[in-house]
Amino acid sequence: MSINLQSSDGQDREFAFTAENFEKICQLIYQHAGISLKPSKQHMVYSRLARRLRATGVKNFKDYLALLEGNNEAEWEAFVNSLTTNLTSFFREPHHFPILAEHVAKQKGKHNVALWCSASSTGEEPYSMAITVAEAYGSFTPNVSIIATDVDTNVLATADAGVYPIERVEKLSESIVKRFFLRGTGDQAGFVRVRPELRAMVTFRQVNLLSDTWPLRGPLDAIFCRNVMIYFDKETQLKILQRFAPLLQPDGLVFAGHSESFYNAMHLFKSRGKTVYELTNPKAHAHQQARK
Repeated sequence: MSINLQSSDGQDREFAFTAENFEKICQLIYQHAGISLKPSKQHMVYSRLARRLRATGVKNFKDYLALLEGNNEAEWEAFVNSLTTNLTSFFREPHHFPILAEHVAKQKGKHNVALWCSASSTGEEPYSMAITVAEAYGSFTPNVSIIATDVDTNVLATADAGVYPIERVEKLSESIVKRFFLRGTGDQAGFVRVRPELRAMVTFRQVNLLSDTWPLRGPLDAIFCRNVMIYFDKETQLKILQRFAPLLQPDGLVFAGHSESFYNAMHLFKSRGKTVYELTNPKAHAHQQARK
């Protein structure tokens, strides 16, 4: 029997949305992006995907799911983009950035520093990393590269442009804003643009963390993977962490979100406190890298 899921306010929905529809959507987004949706997300899923039904002209969820399963590549991209949450801000979880600054400063003069922001969203996080690096090195052109990735192509376009409403930087100090952002004038009044030197430090690419291959190579000095593991189940989290480890320098760091922990991967990573992790056995890791 097909059970129709009611809207949260008890009102009739534009499109019928059954428990079977929701279950199938959960299955598809898990298989394609590793996102594990809870039953409490039914209303969010309906409201976001109803927009896709309107955009495609499909009349019901059954036909929309058939469209996806027919390997419509463009709609798969829109489907994943619709169900990806992109809450972010400049210097979110600020306690991490002094740790990053200290870490990259130690590498100065040793090697070219490489950082990965694995869930960049609209770009505030990788640009915060770039500002931190610029301040730590005292230079707008440090010998540092940042690769910033996300599964959502829409947010990557915003990130690559580096243009934000001025409200997004209001919580930053005036000195930071003056040094690292350009204020818009005329038609661009009310917006700021990230300085071109910072934008040059960051390369944006689409990456699905579940893909068999990632378009980046180690060794990396740090990986930011904050507030993304919460969308994956423990098995998927472990698989991703197993792939992080060989990409890191022996003293490399992984930064997690405030509600995330790597307790299921303690054989790979140990906590340094403040949701920052380092390799559990860096000597063995260095030996493995030397043999490559």
